[in-house]
Order: sequence, then structure tokens, then C-alpha cells
Amino acid sequence: MTVINYIMSLGASVMMPIIFLVFGILLGMGIGKSLKAGLSVGVGFVGLNVITQLLADNLGPAVNSMVKIYGLHLHTLDIGWPAASAVAFGTEVGAIIIPLGLLVNIIMLLTKTTKTLNIDLWNYWHFAFIGSIVSIATKSFWWGIFAAIIVFIVTLVGADRSQKQVESFYGKDLSGISLPQAFCVTFIPFAIAVNWIVERIPGLNKVDFDAKKLQKRFGILGAPIFLGVIIGMLLGLLAHYPMAKMLQLGIILSAVMVLIPRITSLFIEGLSPISNRSQELISKRFQGRSFNIGMTPALVIGHPTTLVVSLLLVPTILFLSVIIPGNEFLPLARVRLKTT
Repeated sequence: MTVINYIMSLGASVMMPIIFLVFGILLGMGIGKSLKAGLSVGVGFVGLNVITQLLADNLGPAVNSMVKIYGLHLHTLDIGWPAASAVAFGTEVGAIIIPLGLLVNIIMLLTKTTKTLNIDLWNYWHFAFIGSIVSIATKSFWWGIFAAIIVFIVTLVGADRSQKQVESFYGKDLSGISLPQAFCVTFIPFAIAVNWIVERIPGLNKVDFDAKKLQKRFGILGAPIFLGVIIGMLLGLLAHYPMAKMLQLGIILSAVMVLIPRITSLFIEGLSPISNRSQELISKRFQGRSFNIGMTPALVIGHPTTLVVSLLLVPTILFLSVIIPGNEFLPLARVRLKTT
């Protein structure tokens, strides 16, 4: 338990360079290239944390203001992922989830039941959380372990099945990269169902909301730097901010829209040589097989469409929390952004 807590306390910005250094050396990349790859990812995490903290510090007060103005005083509040992860890793199940998950992962790779090597250790807390909840509910450590393993297996399979679609949407930079997180994979069936419905609604199936296409069509009006200002001022308006404060929020969100994609490019810079080298070795030694490196979804947070939709969801989710019958959950009492 002490070892796990120590590893988690180092954070992604410290541990990822170490993991990439070891991984790169094992792949025969040499110390120099391996260290550069790891440091690029580590610096990317630092930059992303700085920007998302800036966003949280400025968006949080606006959300809290909306909560007060519109009387959104619901009984159940969002305590955020840090508290949930602390609970998850603090149980007997959570204490062994990292070595257990890696063992299951290796067995699945050897038995050809997955192609993903999940090195996103920080997000193992999802498996720890589910296992902990089951363990508490059943008062059985072994049922908790069983639940965590099942979710881990399903998540790896889902990451395999979605990898090509992820690569197709986000570009060749994510070739050989998958997203093996429970909170990502569990939404795949829902996304497929919603997409199927939307594609069969006349008129709506013709709408193509893509930030890059908007920019091409409307020029500066469709650029992320301008959309950030508009969304920031809209949120400021809903929070009853004075004009000066609305403009400040708009500029800050504009900066976020521009800087996050540039920072996330550091992740790609670090991952590309590792991914390319691993695929090169696999093609030589394991003909007919391919492997994916499981990484954090922070890699894809910088996509313009993702950023625009994420920011627009702030007032949307607050609105839905009020109008949905029987709901007692306020999801955004305080804004928390997850980047690791």
C-alpha cells in the first residue's frame, strides 16, 4: 500500500518520463531518445495541468455564480475525481490493482485476447473504484477483485475495438495508440446508439459540426481563438458578470482553446518514436500481429471540436440537472478537470 501511494504521489509528470525511459531502452531506442520521449510527455503533463488549472480557477467561479443565481441547490454534490481516486486506492482491492492489472494485461497479450499494453497507471483507479465498491457491497475481497478484473478485461477489449476509429478521427499521430480507460470505453455503446439515431433524423443528419470545417467556412469567426471568446462571454452572461469580467473570461477561454492543442502536441512528440519503434519490432518478431500502447485521454483533449463541446456542456449540464425529473445531483458545484 505504501509503495502504491508513493508511486501515485509522484504524479504523471514524474512517472511518465521514467516509464518511457525504461520502455524506450527495452525497445532498443537508446538512453538519449528514450529520455527525450519521456521528458516530452512529462512536460506535456505539466503544461496541460497549468492550463486546465487556469481554466478551473476562472470557470469555477462562473459556475458557482450560476448555481446561486438560478437556485440550483440540489441535495447531492459532485466531489470530483480526486476524492474518488483516493477512496479507490485506499481499499484492500485498490492497494493491489496496479500489479494485478499489469499481470492481467500481460496474460491477455500472451493469449492474444488484447493488443493493448495499458501503461496509463493513474487511470487504474477506475478499476480500483469499481472493485472497491463491489467489495464493500458484498463484504467480500474476492468478489471485488473479480469485478475489477472483469472491468479491466472489458476495457482492454473495448480499447482494441475502438483504436482504429480513434486513429481515424484524431489522425495518424495516434497510430498504434489506444485509450483503455473505463470511463471512455463504457460510453462506446451509447455513442454508437446515439449516432445511429442522429443519422436517421432528416435534416439533423446533414449537420456537420466540425471546428476545422467551421474555420474553413467562416474564417476567423470559426477559429478556436474566436470561439473561445464567444463561449467565455456567453458563460459570463449566464453568470451575470459585468462586461469587463465577461471579456476577461472570454480571453482566458480563448487562450485555453489555442494553448491546449499546442501543449498536447508534446504528448505526440514523445509517443511517436516509442509507438513507431514498438510497431517496427513487432512486425519483425511477431508477423501478423499488431500492438497498441494504452495512454491517457489527455492526448485527445486538444481537438478543437472536443474543446468547444466541452465548454458548451457546462451550462447545458446545469440546465439538465434542473429539468430532469427526480434528479438530485448537481454535477458542477465546483469545476474539476482531469488531465492524468
